[in-house]
Amino acid sequence: MEAKEFLYKYLNNASPTGFEASGQQIWLDYIKPYVDDHFTDSYGTAVAVINPESDYKVVIEAHADEISWFVNYITPEGYIYVTRNGGSDHMIAPSMRVNIHTDDGIVPGVFGWPAIHVRKAGKEDSPTMDNIFIDVGARSKEEVEKLGIHVGCVITFKDELTELNEKFYSGRALDNRIGGYMIAQVARKLKESGDNLSFGLYIVNAVQEEIGLRGAQMIAEKIQPNAAIITDVCHDTTAPMYNKIKSGDQVAGKGPVLTYGASVHKKLLDLVIDSAKKNEIPFQRSAASRVTGTDTDAFAYSNEGVPSALISLPLKYMHTTVETASKEDIEQVINLMYSFVKDFDPSFDFRYVS
Repeated sequence: MEAKEFLYKYLNNASPTGFEASGQQIWLDYIKPYVDDHFTDSYGTAVAVINPESDYKVVIEAHADEISWFVNYITPEGYIYVTRNGGSDHMIAPSMRVNIHTDDGIVPGVFGWPAIHVRKAGKEDSPTMDNIFIDVGARSKEEVEKLGIHVGCVITFKDELTELNEKFYSGRALDNRIGGYMIAQVARKLKESGDNLSFGLYIVNAVQEEIGLRGAQMIAEKIQPNAAIITDVCHDTTAPMYNKIKSGDQVAGKGPVLTYGASVHKKLLDLVIDSAKKNEIPFQRSAASRVTGTDTDAFAYSNEGVPSALISLPLKYMHTTVETASKEDIEQVINLMYSFVKDFDPSFDFRYVS
């Protein structure tokens, strides 16, 4: 399968938190030809391995899940109220099309909203978790249930990947299935270039990041790596309404963002920066207060402590259906991870004090 075909197939597939199986199968089917082994854990994290016989283990990781909703309550009149599965944004819900995933298949629906004609000027209600609702064209709770819909059915927005100005990808779930695409391309580049690594490389596509880094916590304990490079997304802060003083200055199109923070191992970060400079890969810097909020934190504080670093992709409009990322940045993140694993020497001493 060509890389772009995989990108569209993988990004357009629904993979809500806790229900990532179909996306994980697409990812594994694509990456298998480029690795020596693979395995999954009980909750669905998928791992592809190069040099599985090596005792020294390096992880490159992304997370596979996307934000979504659960059916929470069905009214007697047949309207559906929801609760979040991850950090879903109630503000963007009205007028969005959705897919409700039932045991028997997908039922289409829409987030309804009162017409502008009947809303009082200056006193309009804003969308909240108490007033957003889904309409599936049913007139009663019983009719909704006959469609196979019940409390606990997961709901995803109906939207697909598109391109803007031939320079950006835009769609839902770039956070962070674009990361799964990027780590898979690292495996492909290693295979096609004939590069031989002197350590085991574990390419990890983790589940359940959006509800607290849960998949990373579990798989870090299983793999027990010696070092980990995590890729996720961060905010492009040049778009309107962002506060650069609070959020920093990250720009889509100017390269990967490298984060400084307590969970980011400075010596490992320095190695990543060295690889970027050596290979003339542009990069940006950011600082994290206390935690990064990514799977970096889970790997860093697992086991007896795992040196970990974070490579982020600048993203516009996070947790919407139009998340937007630069094609050039995507390639540069791939190039930086690829360059790092080629350059890395497993004899490197990560101790700060000896």
